[in-house]
Amino acid sequence: MYKNLVARCACALAAASFFIPFSLISAQAQAQAPQPVGEPLKAAFVYVAPLTDAGWVRQHEEGRLAVQAALGSRVETRYVENVPEGADAERVIRDLAQQGHRIIFTPSFGYMEPTLKVAREFPDVKFESITGYKTAPNVAAANARYYEGRYLAGVAAGRMASQAGYVAGFPIPEVIQGINAFTLGMRSVNPKAQLRVVFLGEWFNPPRERDAAMSLMNQGAEVLAFHTGSTAVMAAAQERGKLAVAYHSDMRRVAPDAQVVAVTHVWTDYYTRRVKAALDGTWSSGTVWGGVKDGMIRVEGFGSKVPAAVRDEVLARQADMAAGRLHPFAAREAVKDNEGRVVIPAGSTLGDADILNMNWFVDGVVTRLPK
Repeated sequence: MYKNLVARCACALAAASFFIPFSLISAQAQAQAPQPVGEPLKAAFVYVAPLTDAGWVRQHEEGRLAVQAALGSRVETRYVENVPEGADAERVIRDLAQQGHRIIFTPSFGYMEPTLKVAREFPDVKFESITGYKTAPNVAAANARYYEGRYLAGVAAGRMASQAGYVAGFPIPEVIQGINAFTLGMRSVNPKAQLRVVFLGEWFNPPRERDAAMSLMNQGAEVLAFHTGSTAVMAAAQERGKLAVAYHSDMRRVAPDAQVVAVTHVWTDYYTRRVKAALDGTWSSGTVWGGVKDGMIRVEGFGSKVPAAVRDEVLARQADMAAGRLHPFAAREAVKDNEGRVVIPAGSTLGDADILNMNWFVDGVVTRLPK
């Protein structure tokens, strides 16, 4: 896990300056030949876990369905699910390219290197590395500012609890950003709030996700959050009569009483725009990091136990965030990490490079970051 963290930290700073606003992606286009008239463009999606009713994969499947609905007979889409990161991913991506797919979406961080390797073999195929940060002439990268939704969810959680637990996959910056933003959101309304973290070393393992959730609740967690791929944490909270924040998608079907709010990922617009650009010959490589302002992240699905005043407060903060008036990592007073070092000086705001390289836990997180 530490090697994953070091690798991403080492490269993220170099990548930071290449992020462009979601709304400007089409402006970066290079002249390319459009798809032949009358011939549907074949688009493929590779999923790291099984397709279920909610979660990471479900949100990307919603994106695929939106592409098909918007572009109709001009496209032909398919997906391959439950593809492990590594050699299996490389094999599947290569097979899809050989089968004539002209644009391939690979939404998992561990797909980045396999995607780049296959892309070198198929220069006429377009690839979209989702959550990756490396690009090539025929490889674009896109991610979302998940930490923005985490902060907003933390505000809701902090109004309803003081002890929180967090089930996470790996200690990479993307995950660390979310843990810190969630904690800062909680402590913005509840300064005594604390959070404990369990890292699993994998993204999707429902039994282990459930066990971690149970352990955190046994240690006093009143509300849970997670950065894994299933609904197991939500189901555990429902079973124990606790609260939980849904991630990736609305999970009230699984946890109707437990859900506080959902941090929802929205890939429908981005995927549709990118496939349309491939059709029109305006697709280009580039890197996008979109957030609440761009409609790629939002909080919704407030649970029945959430007071109306809390819902209204969170939605008002979301509006402030969309308007640029609120930043999760802006500090009125100095922010310290959980080892006592100042990490955000008073009156300053972390820039993208610092966020992308985040390798510390904010004060309030009880767990130490793995070394």
